Amino acid sequence: MEAKRRKLDEGSQSSTSHASEANNGDADHPPGVKAAKGKAKKTQAKGKALSEFESMWSINQEDLARKESLSKMKLLECLIGKQEPLAEDEQALKKKLVTDLLSN
Repeated sequence: MEAKRRKLDEGSQSSTSHASEANNGDADHPPGVKAAKGKAKKTQAKGKALSEFESMWSINQEDLARKESLSKMKLLECLIGKQEPLAEDEQALKKKLVTDLLSN
């Protein structure tokens, strides 16, 4: 029985000594520093991803505006190219397209 007690006593001493050594090794870093650093890195990554998304969004918006302008030009070109006289709604659309394209 005495041998078993010694093993338990030695095991408990070694585990407490390891715990105190681990605490002394981390004395320069309080608990949670690594977690805070990891969180900061994630925040930076999210910020970078957000800025990339905003950049892509603005490029996409500019592209859509150009496509809309080209579509209006093509429609106006078709209206101007008609040989027969334009109906009232076509004439109104033509005037609207001209003013829209000239204002940009």
